[in-house]
Amino acid sequence: MSRDPYELLGVKKDATQKDIQSAFRKLAKKLHPDLNPGDKKAEERFKEISTAYELLSDEEKRGRFDRGEIDISGAEQQQRHYYRDYASAANAGNPYHNSAGFADFGDSDDIFSSFFSRRTRGGDFHAHGQDRHYSMEVDFLDAINGTKTQIRLPDGPALDLQIPPGTRDGQTLRLRGKGEPGIGGGRSGDALVEIRVRPHRFYVRDGDDIRYDLPITLREAVLGGKVRAPTPSGPVNLTLPPYSNTGKVLRLKGKGVPKKGGSAGDIYISLKIVLPDAADRQLTDFMTSWTAGGAQDPRKGMGE
Repeated sequence: MSRDPYELLGVKKDATQKDIQSAFRKLAKKLHPDLNPGDKKAEERFKEISTAYELLSDEEKRGRFDRGEIDISGAEQQQRHYYRDYASAANAGNPYHNSAGFADFGDSDDIFSSFFSRRTRGGDFHAHGQDRHYSMEVDFLDAINGTKTQIRLPDGPALDLQIPPGTRDGQTLRLRGKGEPGIGGGRSGDALVEIRVRPHRFYVRDGDDIRYDLPITLREAVLGGKVRAPTPSGPVNLTLPPYSNTGKVLRLKGKGVPKKGGSAGDIYISLKIVLPDAADRQLTDFMTSWTAGGAQDPRKGMGE
């Protein structure tokens, strides 16, 4: 292995940390053992660039290397080692043995979030299994109220899946250890299940709130009173004020989408006056004789 980490990563000695990280990432995507199964040369090269990256990504170690105080393995430069000693030291400094070796890469960053175990011993390569990605549809009310269901994987087994109350469309649920098996004793990956919520025939979700239109009769609109109104957790009695117009919005506090901690959003109900389907002679006669009704102009001010 080259003793120059800059040469291994293909960067200049004045490279920034961003340059070093980009160079390592580009090489790692080509050389990672999971992408080159059985290729010993690629695996060895990957270990070399990993050692170089561990050194150069640490400002203190990089400075000591640049001043000639340590070599690429982290060994003191003034100490003279035979090749077998150097190889041992290189393994000791290899990022497979160092939990800080890939701290720069977040949970959502390409292959590194699922491949690296970083807990190997004796120079053996261990890697996490890859995650498996699935999607499934659930009913609106099951997503709001929560439910238990099963997802059947392409290779046959069915997995129990808990849909938490308040699950959102597009939310991903994680089943730990249900993904691809690890390599060399590494832990298995996870099964990631993306939830698609089917639209409801009248409920509409708005963040943690729920909105819908409630049909009411002309009599209920004029006189007010109690009406039955549906909610995801069951029907409730809703009080209508007299002379409730179409478009009036009533609020049911705490009857919406469940939140963490036990609280919930609200339900907003828009009233919608619905006339009888069939003509009603009595209603027609009343409206004909209702003088005040003929004087009302609900469109006043709207212009021509």
